[in-house]
Amino acid sequence: MKNIIFLLFSLLTINSFSQKKTDSIPKWKMHGRFAFIFNQSSFSNWASGGENTVAGNININYDLNYKKDNLNWDTRLITSYGLSHISNKGYRKTDDRFELNTLLGLKTGKYWFLSFIGNFRTQYTKGFDYKKDPKVLVSEFLSPAYLTYGPGMLWKKSNDLNFNIAPATARYTFVSDFFSGKFGVEEGKNTAFSLGFNFSSYYKFGIMENVEMENILTLYTDYLANIGNVDVDYQTNVRFIVNRHLKMHMTFHTIMDDDASSRVQFRQLFGLGVNYSFHQKTKY
Repeated sequence: MKNIIFLLFSLLTINSFSQKKTDSIPKWKMHGRFAFIFNQSSFSNWASGGENTVAGNININYDLNYKKDNLNWDTRLITSYGLSHISNKGYRKTDDRFELNTLLGLKTGKYWFLSFIGNFRTQYTKGFDYKKDPKVLVSEFLSPAYLTYGPGMLWKKSNDLNFNIAPATARYTFVSDFFSGKFGVEEGKNTAFSLGFNFSSYYKFGIMENVEMENILTLYTDYLANIGNVDVDYQTNVRFIVNRHLKMHMTFHTIMDDDASSRVQFRQLFGLGVNYSFHQKTKY
């Protein structure tokens, strides 16, 4: 009888330990990065000339990952805003971005998942073309705004290396009454719909010690109009780690979208700034 009781007790202890060990495996992983980049230049009796400038840029990247059994859910928030003040010209916007990406995957193989993607992007405030006099309004909050979603297949080796193929992706473009007739939206309307092929990829790797490169690429072609024309959105971020809270940051961002502009759009940012990064894991 004592042997039976001891055996039952042992089985219950092993089962309890195994359950606790399993439950302790984190299902949610959160990683956030906050960076503030500041630039300043001033001139006094400078023979070659120059304008006093003060500029600041805030970047916030937030990754949220959930894994349980064959289910994988990744969400990434990318947002930034920057202003500069130039003497005699006042304040000008240098950066303005809000982008939310989410990807839900159901594992079907070692690295393959059935997936569903969602993407929303816009800007916070009004943007102007300062090359024209007077300045011309070219964008504002939610105008334009883009909503993209659709089913597909995901190949994911890790959180730092993956790509998604979505052959039936819906995309909506939203504009205000002021911008009706622009960004691919017909005159008199506020919304445009397209259905097309979407390819997105993410690759982050270390170039050398304390230097990492992040690549984000999205390709989209519309089946309903301009078949064969491909919209390209490619961003490269290079981070140089000086110490725990001080980093140099370089961003190269290229967009090719005929509905937004007939020219290639290019944005470049370089600066030294304060960086704060945090990680959190939870089993819930």
